[in-house]
This record gives sequence, structure tokens and C-alpha cells, in this order.
Amino acid sequence: RIAGEIKSFSTEGWVVPKLSKRMDKFMLYLITAGKKALENGGLTEEVRNDLDKTRCGVLIGSAMGGMKVFNDAIEALRVSYRKMNPFCVPFATTNMGSAILAMDLGWMGPNYSISTACATSNFCILNAANHIRRGEADVMLCGGSDAPLIPIGLGGFVACRALSQRNSDPTKASRPWDMDRDGFVMGEGAGVLVLEELEHAKQRGATIYAEFLGGSFTCDAYHMTEPHPEGTGITLCIEKALADSGVAREEINYVNAHATSTQSGDLKEYEAIVRCFGQNPQLRVNSTKSMTGHLIGAAGGIEAVACIQVRSSCLL
Repeated sequence: RIAGEIKSFSTEGWVVPKLSKRMDKFMLYLITAGKKALENGGLTEEVRNDLDKTRCGVLIGSAMGGMKVFNDAIEALRVSYRKMNPFCVPFATTNMGSAILAMDLGWMGPNYSISTACATSNFCILNAANHIRRGEADVMLCGGSDAPLIPIGLGGFVACRALSQRNSDPTKASRPWDMDRDGFVMGEGAGVLVLEELEHAKQRGATIYAEFLGGSFTCDAYHMTEPHPEGTGITLCIEKALADSGVAREEINYVNAHATSTQSGDLKEYEAIVRCFGQNPQLRVNSTKSMTGHLIGAAGGIEAVACIQVRSSCLL
């Protein structure tokens, strides 16, 4: 009965009122975070007017999509199809947030979403970076957004026994690696980055917070939710990411772990990190989910922002 809820959220100045009344929250979070990222990156409307919009794209994913819009449509259908939100189908799909934002900006470059559960944002960030590395885009908005805090969303995770039930002590419920951890606390929100080709960013005098060096995709090919007992997928992904970025494992001094506060997941991830990096006294590892809860598809997005803000070496 506990969650990391966004309260007193306003889309004023970010989303057209007519649309904001009909959109699912995951889209509202996505569009608002995307526009705030542009503002923070110095990409004002005046600056954007000078960009080649055919080389600007949006790749912001969602694991759950428009759950509330779809759920509301099912309830309305019990009365009559005439009561349904006419946009319930498009607003439930995971790609529509990226699409609406691109239409708003007039950006005609790569535009789609990826839905890979908790890894959604990471996949979107790496794919966005690869579009730039391949010369297909100059600027990409990327990350993830999710708003699963409705009864069917919480109920589904309760049914598979993934959530903490520490309802009487919510401030201690999300505790990655704690001896008494009993599951994760769900959160909601969006995390969006502006990725830009280096010379393109320098030319416009952008403030550069961090440089993307590389990344990788792998799959455990083991179980829907349980990690591989030997952490092989994690180890392989880290090794391939280091090779792609040209960084030696000894140079890594900080890892933002996925660690959600589950018994098996936290332990297997820790073991894989130790296996990859050994006993490096300079290495620091933490999980920001102790403060935000688990944002599912948005987790990697907000955690990438957190990594960049600590101004340390960061392995995505």
C-alpha cells in the first residue's frame, strides 16, 4: 500500500491543456521532462529554430505504457463504447509519448520507443547514442517514463510477490542490499537526457555535463524475473560496455546498480559487479532506488540523470 508517488504535479506551460486532460500520466511526465531537458540543455525555441530538424530525434520509452487510459476505457466500455476516450488506444501505446513530443517540436529524425521492462531507459539511451555515432542524428532526446501507480499496476506486482509489504514503516521499505529487504517500492516519473554530437554541441556553446563513451546489450536468457544464478548476463554486458567505450575496468570508480531491494536480484548483481571489478578500493556502488523507489521503465532515465549529477565516472 506504499509507493513513490508524484504529488502536486502540474503540466502548465509544458503541455497543451486540451491534451493534458486526455493523456495518460506517463505521457505527461514524458513530455514535461523532455521539454525541461531541452531548457536545461540551452535548447530554447530560438536555438531549436536553427537546428536541422531532420537530424533531431526522440527515443523515450515506457515499460507499462498508458495503463490508466486503457483501464479507464475498459470501465467506460462496460457502459457503452460511446463513453470511451476516443484516444484511448493511441494514448495507451508506449510510443505515443515520443511521437507527440516530436510533433510538438517538429523533429523529423529517429522517433520510436523501446519497451524492455526495467531496462527500457538504458536501451533507449544506448540506441539514441548509436544513432548519433552512426551519423544519423545530431541531437536526441532519450530516456524513459512510467506511471503504473494504479490498482491494476500495484496489484499485478503484489500478485507476483515482488513488492515490499512494509506498509507500517514506509521510509525503510526500499532498502537495496539491506539484510531485511523484502521487495521493491514502485515509483513513477520520467528521466530524459539530451544527447548531442560533440562538435555540434561545442559549436552552439552548450554546457556539457558528461560524455557518452559506450554501452552494450545482453540477455540472461534464463527467467522472466529471476537473474541468472551466476550473473552471466550482467558480467557479459559490463565487459562488452567497457570494450565498446575503451575504458579499463580499473578506471571505473562508480557504479549505479539496478538493485531494487529484492532478495535474489540485489545479491546476484552484487556478485557480478565484484566478479567484474574485483577488489578495487576506489570503486563505489549504490542504488538510488532507496530514495526514489523503482520507476520500472523510467528507472534508467532518472538514474542516468543522477549519475551525471554526481560528476563521477559513470558506466551506463
